[in-house]
Amino acid sequence: MTNERIHDDVRTYYRDAANTRGADPGTDERWGASRYDDDTLDSGTSAAANLSMGCGNPYAMADLQPGEVVLDLGSGGGLDVILSAKRVGPTGTAYGIDFLDEMLEIARANARDAGVTNVEFLHGMIEDIPLPDAAVDVVISNCVINLAPDKAPVFAEIARVLRPGGRVAISDVVADNGVDPSDDGTDWADCGAGALQHDVYLAMLTSAGLAEPSVEYTHDTGPGLHGAIIRARRL
Repeated sequence: MTNERIHDDVRTYYRDAANTRGADPGTDERWGASRYDDDTLDSGTSAAANLSMGCGNPYAMADLQPGEVVLDLGSGGGLDVILSAKRVGPTGTAYGIDFLDEMLEIARANARDAGVTNVEFLHGMIEDIPLPDAAVDVVISNCVINLAPDKAPVFAEIARVLRPGGRVAISDVVADNGVDPSDDGTDWADCGAGALQHDVYLAMLTSAGLAEPSVEYTHDTGPGLHGAIIRARRL
């Protein structure tokens, strides 16, 4: 399957989700808002939570501080951007990037409903982030990097936009070493076929110039596949 075909399939899948998922958030504890503690979510985030399709809670592990600038790759309905904006406060900024106009429209509405103003949602690809060098303190993402057909540019862009000392706090699906999830017929958009193997993930972070990479499994998402916490930092 070509990179263009993968992008088209992912775009179609999440465009359909933007139009339908909010009415049926589902109950599968491997995905979505079930990965967040109840005290993290409130009435102001309910619409964004209903559209959450992630595999973890990067906000909880990002250790965000007041005044920081945070970027969410593949921000979807805006849940992690909204939560991050509240944590960094009025002196900080939370950016979200998504390649779907439908998701950006929903995310902006969700941010307004949540009463946060220190947010900005950008249209773009995570392989070509529309921000200058050294623009952010923290990069987060939730079950998105596995969707990219070519991940090296994604990690290179993460390193580029991070300030020295900046950090990565990502939730993603990761495959066991020796497991090739693309062999089982799983659709790429279902957060399976594009998952990197554990050691490959670490190697790609290092190759991009990110230090102290780590991958910690949190739960199983399928045979040989796991939701994981990925951390690294920019020297």
